[in-house]
Amino acid sequence: MPVLAWVGGVAATLTLLTSVGVYVGWTWMQTRFEAPGPTLEESVVQLPRGSGLVSIANQLEREGLVSDARLFRVMVTLDGGDRDLRAGEFAIPPSASMLEVYEILRLGQTIQYPITVAEGLTSAMIARVVERADMLTGEIKRTPAEGALLPETYLVDRGASRQAVLDRMEAAQDALIAELWPNRAADLPFDTPQQAIILASVVEKETGIDHERPLVAAVFVNRLRRGMRLQSDPTVIYGLTQGEPLGRGIRQSELDSVTNPYNTYRIDGLPPTPIANPGRDAIKSVLNPPQSEYLFFVADGTGGHAFSKAYVEHSRNVARWRRIERARAREMNPYVE
Repeated sequence: MPVLAWVGGVAATLTLLTSVGVYVGWTWMQTRFEAPGPTLEESVVQLPRGSGLVSIANQLEREGLVSDARLFRVMVTLDGGDRDLRAGEFAIPPSASMLEVYEILRLGQTIQYPITVAEGLTSAMIARVVERADMLTGEIKRTPAEGALLPETYLVDRGASRQAVLDRMEAAQDALIAELWPNRAADLPFDTPQQAIILASVVEKETGIDHERPLVAAVFVNRLRRGMRLQSDPTVIYGLTQGEPLGRGIRQSELDSVTNPYNTYRIDGLPPTPIANPGRDAIKSVLNPPQSEYLFFVADGTGGHAFSKAYVEHSRNVARWRRIERARAREMNPYVE
């Protein structure tokens, strides 16, 4: 046999063997990568921010979530996902393969926690809610202005910064106003988005009943259009306590005070700032209030309000509410006259 032919045959054989070896090796790695993992029950892993592929793979092996850190690194790198793994807290299902773990980390399927902010809280109150959320980190360096936050339920990752969560609430409020303001009703008695937020905050504090918000907004819009004062108790309280609970009824002297800039029994128009953070529905209500002739409302004893068009009717509703208040006081204390 000619030497060249023999050499060529050996080379071809070696190439074939190499190809077979590569194929077998790749098949073995892929099989192991896709095989059920060592976890027997759902596990949670917390990957710190700034972790690279090597440290992530080692942590997964150390915590028993993958069987081979080196194989995990190789397969992730070959797939081009070595820079796609996210930090955060992840739930790993029982018997998850290395491929499944990789997909969970690559797609960022983090465990998220709800932070619920109720409508009508002040910015200081919301900051306290965020401060108490133990899954968050860092200090609050800047509390946004009153009325600048959108009350909602926010889903956050463990380890997110408290300031970032507050900033997110502020951005959500800005986005909502940018969406709603261009579609507001014509001839509203205010000119700026900030004034809309001020009025919405008063509406929010006056009622927590969803179907009443539009009617309360209509009352205040009607009063402003007629040059009538808002005469809202929550504004008076805000001027006294900055929105913290007063813990008692408002005194007549406080309603008569001319030194409280939030006393809408004595000032014309809107108070100088929002008195709380209004929710989406309250903002919508003041930007597009229903057509109504109502000018007054007062508590009706059921948790809602009685609305009226004329002062005479309103006076009767007030008298009825006073009788309810006295009856309740007698139930609490029989010696009250």
